[in-house]
Amino acid sequence: MAELAEPFTFVVGVDGVLGLAPRRSEHVACAGGERVLSAGEISFGREADRWTVSEVSNQSTGYCPDVTSWAEVARALDSVGLRRPSGFTHEVVFRRCPDCQEHNIVREDHFVCVFCGSDLPAAWNVDTSA
Repeated sequence: MAELAEPFTFVVGVDGVLGLAPRRSEHVACAGGERVLSAGEISFGREADRWTVSEVSNQSTGYCPDVTSWAEVARALDSVGLRRPSGFTHEVVFRRCPDCQEHNIVREDHFVCVFCGSDLPAAWNVDTSA
């Protein structure tokens, strides 16, 4: 039961199905190397006699999902009947630098690449195949 106390790694596959793995698992491994609609970390709690989602984030450096992927997470959680928050409880803003191509986590709305100092785009741009 102790493993239920820590967050889980999650992915929402392109089929809309929620996949879970222990927190120490990589998101890409949890998804079997496939594309995903969202990914992050999720924690569960108990309310009365049912499981609920207490915290959920898009924190995945393997996939770097946009904060707009919440809709897919909500749909996956709703499909299995889990009560959930109205959005990510912790949002991570990811951007790929157009100059050096490195992935960045944007902190405090500072859209500047930590690797080369170039400006980062306002819109999510991590998935180059989209």
